[in-house]
Amino acid sequence: MDYPNDQAPGAPVRSGIPEHGRIPKYYAVKAHISLLIEELGEGGLLPTERELAVRYEVSRETVRQALRELLLEGRLRRQGRGTVVAGAKLEQPLSLASYTEGVRRQGRTPGRTLISLDRFPCNDALAADIGVVRGEPVWHMERVLLADDERVGLESTYVSVARVPGLDADFDPDSSFYAYLRERLGISFGDADERIETVLATPREALLIGTPPALPMLLIHRLSRDTAGRPLERVRTLYRGDRFSFTAHLGNRG
Repeated sequence: MDYPNDQAPGAPVRSGIPEHGRIPKYYAVKAHISLLIEELGEGGLLPTERELAVRYEVSRETVRQALRELLLEGRLRRQGRGTVVAGAKLEQPLSLASYTEGVRRQGRTPGRTLISLDRFPCNDALAADIGVVRGEPVWHMERVLLADDERVGLESTYVSVARVPGLDADFDPDSSFYAYLRERLGISFGDADERIETVLATPREALLIGTPPALPMLLIHRLSRDTAGRPLERVRTLYRGDRFSFTAHLGNRG
């Protein structure tokens, strides 16, 4: 197989074109629009579906299919009745750093909107994860994640009331929970286990995040422990698949 000299690292090999050379019509249109996106730059207004259909001599449905994929990939976004070029995806490190720290490193302003803060008796399924026995009181805090006031995710945190007794009184829900634990309670994170999967948001989740239910989401489950190895929190976080990518540094322990 021959590789073109201008093949970008990480891009689909041979631009994703099969060896037999036959590609779906929508994919060819998508490639043309991708070049247009680069020319317009972030915030640039895309021509209408009708204009694109005339330009590329295809049906509007073919244009729609190409635009749907580019929207799902996060390269375009809807703005009012038009479609504009989206900015680069947020890169969130897979580390013990908080969401707040990750967003700030990219020059964006992090924020959160509190949806609910409730306490309830812990059930069996949750007890071992956060180091309590069945029936002990547990906090559940749900917040929408923001980046420059754009809704980009939804976070649910479960933590023992005994570990964080004043969560409802002395914690600012718009701030970093990790910073609160470290600075107000002297609790530092030691390690965590994470699992990542792709899911579709439920109707409620899609409404809170402000996305179509069909938009793929990145779901992260995290079980955290403090520096003494004691279970600390269980977190379920949904990130918009069109606005986030994740990075990790891998080392050789051998």
